Amino acid sequence: MDIDLSGLKFDFGLYFISLKSDIKGAFTYGRTSYDFEEGSMVFVAPGQIIGVEQAHALDFSGWSLFFHADLLRRSELGQVIQNYSFFNYELDEALQLSDKEKISLTEFAINIETEIEQNLDKHSQELIIHNLEAILKYSNRYYDRQFLTRSNSNKDFVAQFERYINNYFNSSQLADDGLPTVTQCGQALHMSGHYLSDLLKSETGKSAKEHLHLKLIDKAKSKLLDPTRSVSQVAYDLGFEYPQNFSKLFKAKTGLTPTQYRALN
Repeated sequence: MDIDLSGLKFDFGLYFISLKSDIKGAFTYGRTSYDFEEGSMVFVAPGQIIGVEQAHALDFSGWSLFFHADLLRRSELGQVIQNYSFFNYELDEALQLSDKEKISLTEFAINIETEIEQNLDKHSQELIIHNLEAILKYSNRYYDRQFLTRSNSNKDFVAQFERYINNYFNSSQLADDGLPTVTQCGQALHMSGHYLSDLLKSETGKSAKEHLHLKLIDKAKSKLLDPTRSVSQVAYDLGFEYPQNFSKLFKAKTGLTPTQYRALN
């Protein structure tokens, strides 16, 4: 079915999972415009805006799932769905699937369709959620595969990230603006913060936040070696508005308070 939806924007207020085998036209999501490729799979959380541009013929082949958060409210999946960070990726960070992967995920979507079309009973919701969770778990696996197969290009992004935070920490920005956010780091590398964090986790074993904290603690240790600067002054140099917050983070990461660390060195 061909539908012209050019210029329209949508906030479904629902979770949206879509596997498309053939889409003609471009979508916008956040700040990104993206032309879908065959086998692209996207995940959108409630409250996120999707727009359609240059959509002379949008062909809705493949399948899509829309579901309200209330469906999961009493389930274990409802407690952990926020951990599936790909719901916060940009559209150009879509999951690219092999034919075998598409078949495996489509089977779960068919199971959900079957449950919806037959007479609902006391087992229906549980089985629908079971198949939704399977889609998300397998998608998590396939994203790990995608990170692995793109490892060479990902290493370039790791190097870019390291250069960005090194420049940031060596400038006045740290003292003036505090620790950069993961979103801010992602924007500097032209990707979502969630995708950057997962990419770093795949390549280095540490998330973006962990990298930032390690860099901050390393910087703090160097500054604490200067006996002419008080712990409060060091905290302000590192962008902390309240020195006690610096002391709390430092102890959480090192097991020592800044004063104890200084005494040992």
